[in-house]
Amino acid sequence: MTVAMYPGRFDPVTNGHMDIVTRAAEIFDRVIVAVADSRSALFSTDERQQLFADAVEHAGLHNVRVISFAGLTVDVARENGVHALVRGLRAITDFSAEFDMALMNRKMAPDVESVYLMTALEHLFISGSRIRELAGLGHPIDDLVPPGVAEALAEKFKNR
Repeated sequence: MTVAMYPGRFDPVTNGHMDIVTRAAEIFDRVIVAVADSRSALFSTDERQQLFADAVEHAGLHNVRVISFAGLTVDVARENGVHALVRGLRAITDFSAEFDMALMNRKMAPDVESVYLMTALEHLFISGSRIRELAGLGHPIDDLVPPGVAEALAEKFKNR
C-alpha cells in the first residue's frame, strides 16, 4: 500500500488544494493531509484541520485522512508510514522554494520521495494569502474555496 502525505498550512484550504489532494487520492492508496501548526495563521490549527476534513468529506475522498502536526514534515511522514510527499506547483517561484525543500527533505529522509503535481490551469492564481485578502475586503470567494470555507472567512472578518 502506497501512502502519500500532502503537508501545508492550508490557511484556508482552497479549490487549488482540493484539486491537488483529489488527484493524489487517485494516484496513491492512501493520502494524509497534514495541516502544519502555525502561530501566524488566520485560522487555528484545529480550525484549518476541520475545514480541510469537511472539504474532503464533501468531496467523497474516502482514502484521505486529515491530521495536524508540529515539527518536521519528514518526521511526521515516517511516523505515518508515508512513501511520498505530495506538493503542488503553480509557478516558477513555487519551484524554487520547493526545490530547496525537496533537497533538504531528501537529506533528512532519503526513503521519502517528493512528488509534484502541477496546479490545474483554473486554479493557477489561487493562494491562501490571496483568498484571505479578498475575503478581508468583502469580495465574494465562494467559487474559489470548498463549501464552508467562505462562511468561516466571513465569520473571521465580520468585526474587522
